[in-house]
Amino acid sequence: MHDDAQASCPDPSQDLKNQSLTSETEPTIGNADVGEDAKQDALIDSTAHTEGFSPPPVSEKLKTPPLAMVETAFLASTASLLWLINYYFPLGPVLRMFFPLPIALVYLRWGNRASWMAALVSGLLLSVLMGPTRSILFVIPFGIMGVQLGAMWKRGTGWLFSISTGALLGTIGFFFRFWLLSILLGEDLWVYVMNQITELAEWGFVKLGLLAQPSLSLIQVIAIVMIVLNNIVYLFVVHLVALLMLDRLGNPIPRPPNWVQVLLDYDG
Repeated sequence: MHDDAQASCPDPSQDLKNQSLTSETEPTIGNADVGEDAKQDALIDSTAHTEGFSPPPVSEKLKTPPLAMVETAFLASTASLLWLINYYFPLGPVLRMFFPLPIALVYLRWGNRASWMAALVSGLLLSVLMGPTRSILFVIPFGIMGVQLGAMWKRGTGWLFSISTGALLGTIGFFFRFWLLSILLGEDLWVYVMNQITELAEWGFVKLGLLAQPSLSLIQVIAIVMIVLNNIVYLFVVHLVALLMLDRLGNPIPRPPNWVQVLLDYDG
C-alpha cells in the first residue's frame, strides 16, 4: 500500500526539474526559428534589391590608370632622351623636330593633366641627368609647346592657328633662353646677335646697291622677323612629321590644307 501511494503521488522536485528543462529548451528553439526566419527575410530583401542590377565592370577601371601612368612615363622619358642625345650628339634638325611630339601624343591619348605631368617628369628627369638649367631650356619652350600642340590637335584646330600659336611660344622660348644664358654667362648675348644681323644687313644693302647704313631699330626688326620665321618653319615641319607619324600610331591630327596634301600627294 505504501508503495502504491508513492507511485501515485509524483515527486514535486522531479516536476520542478522537468519544468526548468522545458523552459530552457523552448526559448532556444524559438530563437533558432526566429533566426532562420530573419536570415530568409534578409536573403529575400537582398535578392529583391539586387534584382535587375548589374555592377559596372571593374576590370576596365583598374586597367586604365596604370596604362595611362605607364604611357605617360614612357613618353616623358622618350622626350628627355631625345633632348639628351641631341645635346651630346647633335644631328642638326633631325631630332629637334621630334622634341614636342611625345608630350603632344600624351595629350592626344590621355588628356590635359597627363600631358602636363609628362612635361614635368621630363623636366625633372633632365634636371637629374643634365642639371636644372638645361632642363628648364627643354621645358621652355618644347615642353609647353607639346602641351599646346596636343590641345590644338585634340580640338581639331586648323594648321594656321596651331602653327601661329606654336611659333609665338617658340619665339618667347628663344628670348627666354637668351635671357637665361646671358645671366649665367654674365654677357649680353643679344648684342652678339645684333652684330651678326648687322653684318648680314650690310651685305644685303651692298648687293642691292644701297648706300644707306642700316639703323639699329631696323636691325632689331630684321632679327625679330627672322626668329619668328624660323619658328614658323620649325612648327610647319613638326606638323608634317606629326601627320606622318601619329596617323600610324592611331592618333591622327587635323588634316593639312589642300595645297599641302597636293604637295605631299597625301590622301589621309
